[in-house]
Amino acid sequence: MGADVGSPSKTRKCWPKRWHAVPVGLVTDQPLKQTPLCAEHERLGARIVPYAGWKMPVQYAGIVAEHNCVRQQAGLFDVSHMGRLEITGPRALDAVNRLITNDLLRVPNGRAVYACCCRADGGILDDIIAYRHSPEHVLVVCNASNLDKILGHFESELGEGAHLVNLSPTTGLLALQGPRALDIINKVSQKPLTDLPKFSFASAKITDTDALVARTGYTGEDGFEIFIPAGDLAACWRSLLDAGKSYGISPIGLGARDTLRLEACLSLYGHEIDESIHPLEAGIGFAVKLDKSDFLGRTALLERKAQTSTRKLAGLMMTGRGVARDGYAVIDAQGHNLGRVTSGAPSPTLGRNIAMAYLPPALTAIGTTVQVDCRGKAVSAEVVPMPFYKRSQGN
Repeated sequence: MGADVGSPSKTRKCWPKRWHAVPVGLVTDQPLKQTPLCAEHERLGARIVPYAGWKMPVQYAGIVAEHNCVRQQAGLFDVSHMGRLEITGPRALDAVNRLITNDLLRVPNGRAVYACCCRADGGILDDIIAYRHSPEHVLVVCNASNLDKILGHFESELGEGAHLVNLSPTTGLLALQGPRALDIINKVSQKPLTDLPKFSFASAKITDTDALVARTGYTGEDGFEIFIPAGDLAACWRSLLDAGKSYGISPIGLGARDTLRLEACLSLYGHEIDESIHPLEAGIGFAVKLDKSDFLGRTALLERKAQTSTRKLAGLMMTGRGVARDGYAVIDAQGHNLGRVTSGAPSPTLGRNIAMAYLPPALTAIGTTVQVDCRGKAVSAEVVPMPFYKRSQGN
């Protein structure tokens, strides 16, 4: 059953120390920003940590309990730290489409696409979701740590006929995820959202608040991401938690968000992807449409596709006793370096230690055995299919 959202457990598992401070490269002298829900997180007993320049909840009742709650019932996330950019004007659609790897021209109004924004050399500036309202109106959601970079990139590259507004300060974003997410949102929405397809979005009233609801998420479960005016965010947060009580809902922190996305093999910027990595080697080639009209990075990616790749993202299941963490070396039996771990953790769903790592393509065949240097100890691992977890069609 889900944890009581009003009284989190007093016994909490410790999370890796990397959550105790702002991640490397994100340290700043600026004061930490707060989402409109900071007081709500504190009221619910969340452990607050600095993340990407924000004060964010890393856990409430405990990471494993929160992870299992999302897999089995439903969880509610505050993801208002993510960037939200609105592009309008007669060239909005074409201008955005030139800056992303996927093709917004192939989807109808009311649909969204996952894509990368690339440099001219194919390196990934960020991975984003672009929402097509109309040819004159596009919404882009980017990572919190990359907001300033993507904002500057769009400002310099959109050109005439496309007007950019940063909606991040005036809006909030919630993620309702899990097999009971649909039941819960239908209790608070003034119109049923049952027939909203995956990667589609629609305007809706959540309680009495005008919202934009998208059937998207970052957990491997069914669910919704809800865009709400900042002033109404706390009321919507409370109404969703109240509506979900009978379904076992819990508030969820960044810790479980990380283990959920890892089980689903969803990339995290700064780990699986960054400016030194291109999408084709990162396992997200499905989000690259090389046959569409020209986009920034297309020429470089066409050249890279024709070349022999030197690395490929693979899934590892630890067969020895040890946890593969970000940055650990993957080695052979003689201790020679083969690659590096990008993300790794114990999997609450599988009860095994899992990781993603970049390896030479010849070593990414399913069943290949390697070792991971876990703080000086060589721990055996096996290449396994990705994702580690995939929800059943019935959920």
